Amino acid sequence: MKHTDNVVKKTAGKTPASWLFLMPALTLNVVVMLIPSIFTIFLSFTEWNGLGTPKIIGLGNFAGFFRERNFFLAIKNTIKWMAFFLTIPFIMSLLMAVILLFRKKGRTFFQSVFFLPNIISPVIICSLFTSMIFHPRSGILGFINSSHFLPFTLANPLADVRTSIWACMFVDNWHWWGFMTVIFLAAMRQVDENMLEAAEIDGAGFMKRFTAVIIPSIKSNIFFMVLMTIIWTFLTFDYIWILTGGGPANSSEMLSTLAYRMSFYTHEIGRGAAASLTMSFLAGVVIFVYVLMQIREETV
Repeated sequence: MKHTDNVVKKTAGKTPASWLFLMPALTLNVVVMLIPSIFTIFLSFTEWNGLGTPKIIGLGNFAGFFRERNFFLAIKNTIKWMAFFLTIPFIMSLLMAVILLFRKKGRTFFQSVFFLPNIISPVIICSLFTSMIFHPRSGILGFINSSHFLPFTLANPLADVRTSIWACMFVDNWHWWGFMTVIFLAAMRQVDENMLEAAEIDGAGFMKRFTAVIIPSIKSNIFFMVLMTIIWTFLTFDYIWILTGGGPANSSEMLSTLAYRMSFYTHEIGRGAAASLTMSFLAGVVIFVYVLMQIREETV
């Protein structure tokens, strides 16, 4: 019987029927991912406006970025975005998740409330904030200004070069931290209750149980969310583009919006492809370092 199983395993991937089952997925990946990726890499070494034949210019697009202020500003904002979402949302979601873990009454209701913003379209969320919260006349800011609660007038943070990127982070975090809370709560509910009870009997307080029992138990979930946050940072586009379009004065420009602007607004498709490739490279470097650190930690 074992010999028969081994024969089946050895020949399972060699039959024509097995390739027929693989063809749809392989075709989809080649058409949707591989071919566009190769084409993007090729275009990054060219000068092309979408018409005619691309002109090969080598590393000219990449070299040109080092002379552009907006490129370094986009990298700076991307680093800010990553630093913010690797700290504030994690702290908020972990604390809220552990509170819901020990307070079971109404847990399902709060989970639904926290997760609700994640299923709302980014366009609707951005419209709510621009018209009902950040608007200096009709929104909450307008109400505060007209009520003269403060000795100064509040301005729309999206329209200020000093605060635009932080305002975009605030809006994006409104839906993101609730999603992370639900993820972390689901992980915490898998923690052995006997361990928590033993820690409580030993005199461990709330924070001690949180740091010494819960956090080590959900470490893999935290590491996974860190990795996904890094990836999604480089993919951030919709909230920035809808709220500010990368402005004012490129103060909220990200690598994704810069690549989009070059490709579809100024029709510098070669430079846009180079910016996209640079974004992918930087994301790959960060992910590689993160995975390497994880491997080293597991082997210690």
